[in-house]
Amino acid sequence: MKTLLVDTHALYREGLALLITQSFPELELLQAGDIADALTQLERHPDLDLLLLDLDLPDAEGMRGLVQIRARAPEVAIIVLSGDAPSGAVFAAIEAGAAGFIPKSSPAGVMREALRRVLDGGVYLPPPLARRTAAGDTGPEAAPAPATDLTHLTPRQCDVLRLLIEGKTNKLICRELELSESTVKTHLASIFRRLGATSRTQAVVAAARMGLQLGPAVSAGS
Repeated sequence: MKTLLVDTHALYREGLALLITQSFPELELLQAGDIADALTQLERHPDLDLLLLDLDLPDAEGMRGLVQIRARAPEVAIIVLSGDAPSGAVFAAIEAGAAGFIPKSSPAGVMREALRRVLDGGVYLPPPLARRTAAGDTGPEAAPAPATDLTHLTPRQCDVLRLLIEGKTNKLICRELELSESTVKTHLASIFRRLGATSRTQAVVAAARMGLQLGPAVSAGS
């Protein structure tokens, strides 16, 4: 699996690269120092699977770099790295197509957990924000979501959505609800349509903005 780390600060980039290669030896790690170099790497490696993107790049500050990468490589999973993680910036990154958001201040153990969760197909948000999101509180910085009717979700789809909000991967959802992977994917597709989301992270935030309160799972079954 090919991964591209894009960060303008060489010392931080080398340190994170060492952590990644030691923790995930199965990854082939590439590096870039700015958005121009990143786009060149994408052309050279069309089979890239994951990209870690610093938001403070000299040639594409803020969301500009994320938008450029997403337009060039819509299938690549992107994890945003940032020295600052206000909820507004996190939500903006998710809405622009990021699969996760990791503050640069995170300790090594958190970085490993975040990468593993995204590599396994899960969602990662900074812990304080994840707790608020699961509770349905996205704060004043986030714009309210449009009203959406979720009454047509089945009890099992609500179970899947609850576990999605908890950041569980498809495999863990399958195991906990005793469902096949194809069934979980079908439920997720229905949930995404209902929430107007195109990714797991967008679905998590959309559900939280609606203030959804999902109870405990019902008995196993489809």
